[in-house]
Amino acid sequence: MSKEYEHPSVTNPRPTKPARNRGITRIAGVAYGPTIADYRQAVRIAESVPFALQLRGIAMNILLADKFSEVHLNRLQDLGHSCDYRSELTAEDLPRHVAGYEILVVRSTRVDAPAINASDTLKMIVRAGAGTNTIDKDAAADKSIRVCNVPGKNAPAVAELTMGLLLAIDRNIPDNVADLRAGGWNKKKYSVAEGLYGRTMGVIGLGAIGLAVAERASAFGMQVYVIRKTGRSEVITKRLAEVNVVEVDNLDELAQRCAVLSFHVPASLDTRGMVNESLLSRMAPGSIILNTARGDIIDEQALLHAMDNNGIRAGLDVYRDEPAVGVGEFDSVLAKHPNVYGTHHIGASTTQAQNAVAEGVVEIIEAFGQGRVLHCVNLLN
Repeated sequence: MSKEYEHPSVTNPRPTKPARNRGITRIAGVAYGPTIADYRQAVRIAESVPFALQLRGIAMNILLADKFSEVHLNRLQDLGHSCDYRSELTAEDLPRHVAGYEILVVRSTRVDAPAINASDTLKMIVRAGAGTNTIDKDAAADKSIRVCNVPGKNAPAVAELTMGLLLAIDRNIPDNVADLRAGGWNKKKYSVAEGLYGRTMGVIGLGAIGLAVAERASAFGMQVYVIRKTGRSEVITKRLAEVNVVEVDNLDELAQRCAVLSFHVPASLDTRGMVNESLLSRMAPGSIILNTARGDIIDEQALLHAMDNNGIRAGLDVYRDEPAVGVGEFDSVLAKHPNVYGTHHIGASTTQAQNAVAEGVVEIIEAFGQGRVLHCVNLLN
């Protein structure tokens, strides 16, 4: 016999006691056996689940407002959830479509206060990725809506792009390709390259992506530098020791000692504009800035000045005023500069990374249906 349990303070009275049977049924996802004692114990467990009052069991209405793996969409439906896949929705569209859903899943789509305030049943916003700067976390917290992310799953993809940008800069790969496609041949010009082996890279931000970059840079034979910090976990300390990193006291020293600076920090008040005139003035002529993190961490005018006057080069995947849509116009002085090799904020956009992130989204939703919250960034559990 199959039952769906609802707490009496939600809508319904306690379900009638089942007759003895030899089957297994569930109350709010809690399996129980055929006896009355089994049933009573399951009720006690179900009532102890923190979200039983809100979720009325484990089935939820989910709006997926960004691209999402079909395999993992089917997984969510197999778990009993009702899923609406609306990848075409924009930040401006969300306020008109968010009502009636318990969970909203986004990747690049912004979730601003108007969308959050338009929601009537929303309990959780899941960011299919690590960064949550595109979600108004304070507005969500005001409505007791949890914002959760999927950290670490896209680290290999972003690290690979970071190293790809560095190789592209050193070997002038985009210009090579452009000249060949235009029918030109200039081996003399493109034979000029320093190479990566033996050069120095400073890695700023040692989360999953920063660590992955440090390991890959070391594999290329680069000497990796990081900023000294107390209290690092044993796992991080061990991984840094395995690639023989050198620690320095601060970011200024890192800039003075390294030919390459690679940034892997979140967007925050502390990191906004951290790549500024003061920092860039400490770098040697021809040094390289890599940013696959967030556009806000770079003072774009300061970087333009450093490229024009000190030959600084940059590999960028993110920009301060980049479009919020997948396809659109982008008239950026920085992106057009000849010292910049840029990509279209695609760091996490590999099939491997997106499948790993989608798996993480399913885990978060499945846990939430069982009364557990994973990776919440705006409210205490």
